[in-house]
Amino acid sequence: MDVVGVRMEMPSNTPIVLLRETEGERYLPIWVGAVEATAIAYAQQGVVPPRPLTHDLMKDLLEALDATVSEVRITGLEDGVFYAVIAFESGLEVQARPSDAIALALRAEVPIVGSETVLDEAGIEIPTEDEPVEEDQVEKFREFLDQVSPEDFGAPGATS
Repeated sequence: MDVVGVRMEMPSNTPIVLLRETEGERYLPIWVGAVEATAIAYAQQGVVPPRPLTHDLMKDLLEALDATVSEVRITGLEDGVFYAVIAFESGLEVQARPSDAIALALRAEVPIVGSETVLDEAGIEIPTEDEPVEEDQVEKFREFLDQVSPEDFGAPGATS
């Protein structure tokens, strides 16, 4: 999946990270905390803070321990809460919040994979015309976000 970006859901001003299928048309909105939203946006924009953020520290520790991340996966959705794992080349998998996994994936430059089950349950397809223009898709999705709330995907105020 590709990280489209971090948006604010209105009127609650709750951050959402938007993922999009690399080879598909579905988007996956995941409500995240403000700190994680900032970490994701910084990584996506190439911002290097004067001191490492938590996810920078995670990446540095993993590198120091020769633990190579191979991918992160969005694995489940239960009662409005998303679940993820960080997968290592050694075969080890560690449970993580999707927001942390995404922030680490961007820093480690590894793929983000969404399970088909999660995409079937929470993915949103945006209708397009014959030759879709990506900016049009993003604008349609923004319009959708203006009308949706976390409760539409499960538990009230659920974040990951």
